[in-house]
Amino acid sequence: MAAKQGVYTILYQQQLARDVWVMKLCGDTSALTAPGQFVNILLEGKYLRRPISVCDWDQNTLTLIYKVVGVGTRQMSTMAPGGELDLLTGLGNGFDPDKAGNRPLLAGGGVGVPPLYGLAKALIARGKTPVVALGFASAADVFYEEEFRALGCAVEVATVDGSYGTRGFVTHLLDKPGIAGFDSYCACGPIPMLHALYDACPEVSGQLSFEERMGCGFGACMGCSCKTKYGNKRICKDGPVLEKEEIIW
Repeated sequence: MAAKQGVYTILYQQQLARDVWVMKLCGDTSALTAPGQFVNILLEGKYLRRPISVCDWDQNTLTLIYKVVGVGTRQMSTMAPGGELDLLTGLGNGFDPDKAGNRPLLAGGGVGVPPLYGLAKALIARGKTPVVALGFASAADVFYEEEFRALGCAVEVATVDGSYGTRGFVTHLLDKPGIAGFDSYCACGPIPMLHALYDACPEVSGQLSFEERMGCGFGACMGCSCKTKYGNKRICKDGPVLEKEEIIW
């Protein structure tokens, strides 16, 4: 389905962790077809839209989790319920739950965590048992651990400074009792995290969602192209999710 433009009403938003906010919007979600897709948000006074991954959605609402990293996302964080945002929805290809194994690992780093929540729900609906490894900088940055647990997922958390959970990175969680034994993985986070996970799991199939700066968000400007084993692909249109087997580091 093609991307759809619409105006969405803010139902609520609140701070989840350091510099991280959750916003729930009401509007047309019919263009969303797969976990891991994203929306592109038009902000007053800003020329380029801001791409934000979709955490979860239903027939009438969608949930976004974003980090305040610049003037655009800071502007978003000041918006109150009842305010409106112009969104392009249904962007990107998302994860394919049917390609995941029966016990897939969901590995998220920082604001790469949100799309994995919707993916976990989709996997559970298919009778699969996802296990979750979350990585953050410190205890102040941790979010959605309990939300994944509420779905019935085994969850392990790592922090770089060791202030919460296991000291280190997502890859330091792979042999934890609740995590070990996964038969595929789906990952979203910074490129160094994705690369490390790729190297740590050479025998396991995977789907990796890449973060990239974008201009248009729907494949026209070619600004987010990357090389793959099967030719150039646009992260916004042909991604953000790529198969492990096609990635060139």
